[in-house]
Amino acid sequence: MSKLSRLLRTASLCIAALAGVHSAQAAPRTSFKVCSSIYAGFMPWAEAQSQGILAKWGKKYGVDIQVVQLNDYVESINQYTAGKFDGCAMANMDALTIPAAGGVDSTAIIVADYSDGNDGIVIKGKNKKLADLKGQTVNLVEFSVSHYFLARALESAGMSERDVKVVNTSDADIVAAFATPSVKNVVTWNPMLSQLGDANSVTQVYSSHQLPGELMDMMVVNTRTLGENPNFGKALTGAWFEMMAVMSAKDERATKALTAMAKASGTDLAGFRAQLATTALFYSPKAALDFATSPEMPKFMTRVAKFSFDHGILGQGVKSADAIGMAFDGGLVVGNKNNVKLRFDQTYVRMAAEGKL
Repeated sequence: MSKLSRLLRTASLCIAALAGVHSAQAAPRTSFKVCSSIYAGFMPWAEAQSQGILAKWGKKYGVDIQVVQLNDYVESINQYTAGKFDGCAMANMDALTIPAAGGVDSTAIIVADYSDGNDGIVIKGKNKKLADLKGQTVNLVEFSVSHYFLARALESAGMSERDVKVVNTSDADIVAAFATPSVKNVVTWNPMLSQLGDANSVTQVYSSHQLPGELMDMMVVNTRTLGENPNFGKALTGAWFEMMAVMSAKDERATKALTAMAKASGTDLAGFRAQLATTALFYSPKAALDFATSPEMPKFMTRVAKFSFDHGILGQGVKSADAIGMAFDGGLVVGNKNNVKLRFDQTYVRMAAEGKL
């Protein structure tokens, strides 16, 4: 064999070996982990696992999906962003300002609901008004959807954030903080919202019912992982909507599931039903699809991007609210088309709505 032939053969073997490595790397995965935290709209994920629904859909598509429930909401998103989970249940604004702003290309595979009273602003004392916040300190999870919610509420009363002082407080600590004499005003969500006191001691001066559709809850997954493993998306979506069907049925199984979710979120059945009443869950794939593909979605997210830019939470050196591209149904992109990091891809919800899962 000539020297040239040996070189060509060696090169061919190297190329084949590299191709084999690439093929092995690109092989579809079969095991995935997603996380969620304690919130009425997120509790169905862990319950779908407990009920065996997630395993059923995983078996159908040849994947295993584990749900891990964490106590700290922001920490759950941070862990997803760091790559410890393949997906995470989170609000729309947080999807933009944490993983997307951190450079993690993410896809909202299911827009599951919007808060319809599950978020609120509470002041100690009776007969208080939103205007009473002027000059006051307000405790909340800074730069989260609660912060955005406060800003929108203040706008409605002719005020701005300049009229208050925000104090960053973890969602896990906010109830305990409110129980102290020094904390008089908080912004939070359920179940914490329902634990802040009764009408004789506190006043809820504003709720997300007054901002319909703006505070969304979604299952967000890593875009690359989803693209390489479409069965992950199919199983997640199928399991979610089967869980929705279980919850919406008026039978013993529904009651047992709701009771289990109530216990896991630190309340009783009546308390959990009250939280669900202020959560606009999309119980059918069609309802979820109609909402996620509506013309309002880009408008809502454009407003969120502006708020995030104004507060410096889209990343260092970001020069405009359009720095991060957001992709919507029909190929519409808002923001930088060369830097799309948040996608509202309804491929799998559309399949569910059409009975193709």
